[in-house]
Amino acid sequence: MSESRSEISQLGEFGLIERISNNFSLQNASSVKGIGDDAAVIDAGDDYLLLSTDMLVEGIHFDLGYMPLQHLGYKAVAVNVSDIAAMNGKAEQITVSLALTNRFSVEAVDALYQGIKAACANYKVDLVGGDTTSSVSGLVISISVTGRVKKDRVAYRSGAQVNDIICVTGDLGAAFMGLQVLVREKEVFMTDPNMQPDLEKFEYLVSRQLKPEARTEIIFDLEEAGVKPTSMIDVSDGLASELFHIGKQSGMGIRIFEDKVPIDELTFQTAVEFNLDPITCALNGGEDYELLFTIAQSDYEKIKNHPDIHSIGYMHDKKDQNLMISKQGTVVPLRAQGWDHFAS
Repeated sequence: MSESRSEISQLGEFGLIERISNNFSLQNASSVKGIGDDAAVIDAGDDYLLLSTDMLVEGIHFDLGYMPLQHLGYKAVAVNVSDIAAMNGKAEQITVSLALTNRFSVEAVDALYQGIKAACANYKVDLVGGDTTSSVSGLVISISVTGRVKKDRVAYRSGAQVNDIICVTGDLGAAFMGLQVLVREKEVFMTDPNMQPDLEKFEYLVSRQLKPEARTEIIFDLEEAGVKPTSMIDVSDGLASELFHIGKQSGMGIRIFEDKVPIDELTFQTAVEFNLDPITCALNGGEDYELLFTIAQSDYEKIKNHPDIHSIGYMHDKKDQNLMISKQGTVVPLRAQGWDHFAS
């Protein structure tokens, strides 16, 4: 009699991570925080050492039909640096591991590393090692990043308190709409190679998808303002999904206001052009790499005039009530429909 088989898609990415982490416990006193946040936290004397890793797989995370290799190298570093920023820390070193097929030339690898080098220069991180191997199915990039944070400045997903104000940086949904534009233009090109991509008016959206920036400057701004977030995460899988992480790990409920969610005008107009709901794109699009965090109400005055930090709601004590107040004033359940790596 054969054993029953469970599909990974039944668990989903986060269910799989939870299943794995439940089978492991920390054995070393220096391991302060393991699986379950944006980065692991390791005691390094005066500071905490932060460690995170991220993998990008061709055909899953990127399409070289419209993703230039230099941009890919830059993005691979930026998304890792963002994980360190999401712990209220500052990235310092990276290692880069590549698996690639023989269709990639030396010049192609050079282009990839030009992007990696540009990101290292921008974020002031050092490339200190890595690994290379062959692949039978496209390009795989895995980057590990280390950073540091003062012990009294570290921010976890689990620290939100009742009535804390929910804040997010920048604007949301632009990367998702940039992807929609790129996919559409690729389909047009595949149908008629004589058609040139019409990307000029979508430049902002496309750049948010191809070359996102980690919001490292916000960490310095918060420190300068004397604000320590009570919880923090970066927006990689969509605002709603990240809010759920903070709510679940903090044991809190969420209440946000639709009219407070920051959406760029071009994102809004393009979503309408694609017959998509702009707020749905902002809530569930992902890959914005903005910072989502909560602050004590007493700290609000310190950041209320920051041009790139937006307060969108607050935490409350009913942990099963995750709600959004629509522009019409109706209360609707907040749903996390972010992208699932293992969806069938």
